[in-house]
Amino acid sequence: MTNNGEERGADVVLLVDEDGNEHEFLLVDRFEVNQGDYAILVPLTENEEGENGEAFEHEDEAFIFRIDLEEGEEMLVEVDDENEWKQVASVWEERVQNFEYDD
Repeated sequence: MTNNGEERGADVVLLVDEDGNEHEFLLVDRFEVNQGDYAILVPLTENEEGENGEAFEHEDEAFIFRIDLEEGEEMLVEVDDENEWKQVASVWEERVQNFEYDD
């Protein structure tokens, strides 16, 4: 899955903003709502601990992206429509609650 960036591992996605700055995100969930695919991403920050630079921390803030197909490739598109965002956020909150009960 790519946006204007590239996939960096099984759960880490690199996105490039409109200024050309790269940002790493952790893909925490992917699911379908009303026949559309969505991804929940949280920003990653490099943890200063460790010499190999592989340790990451994630922030509490999460972002919702719709997964669209362009020329056969998955692209992440920010959800701007308030009603769509609320509907997807509601489904994700329910998924998180169900996951917490399963643990």
